[in-house]
Amino acid sequence: MKLGRFITLEGGEGVGKSTNLRFIEQLLAERGIEVVVTREPGGTELAENIRHLLLAKHHESITPEAELLLMFAARSQHIQHVILPALSQGRWVLCDRFTDATYAYQGGGRNMDIQTIAWLEQAVQGDLRPDLTLLLDAPLETGMLRVRQRGLLDRFESEQLDFFERVRQAYLRRAGLDRQRYKVIDASLALPEVQEQIVKAVDGLESV
Repeated sequence: MKLGRFITLEGGEGVGKSTNLRFIEQLLAERGIEVVVTREPGGTELAENIRHLLLAKHHESITPEAELLLMFAARSQHIQHVILPALSQGRWVLCDRFTDATYAYQGGGRNMDIQTIAWLEQAVQGDLRPDLTLLLDAPLETGMLRVRQRGLLDRFESEQLDFFERVRQAYLRRAGLDRQRYKVIDASLALPEVQEQIVKAVDGLESV
């Protein structure tokens, strides 16, 4: 059986990931592709519990190291129980964030050692990497305005603006290292224009 394809959707806060995740799911379904839609951190019962720990605000601060390890603990569960089984059955997997988010948020935002993240990536994932990563990118002011309009902020959304600028720049650096896998989508445009870019990127993956 032919293996499924693995698509990840990445980006900072307020760039429209949720809206475009649903669009991609519908796009693939219309083309007769069976797709599993999931998210990180999360995707399994245990990983969703870890997600709650990571996003909730606590009286006790979470150290950057603990945060990083929790991310990969959730990812390990997610890979073994959701992603790999789906791909092995020929289904496509569409994931709201994956390891690129760890490089961006913990590596860029928290200024953590990239080599440590790379070691954990290899230990937890082996050779598993996305076939296509769509990076939704927009100026920081645009994204944060959308986030504030949503109301109550989680632990990550409550960070300072310089944190999010480091996240954005880390994402763009990674995209620049592998232009074949990453497709940077200008998320500041009107939604139809954003989704036109997405369709083009998905078309490119289907033709491979």
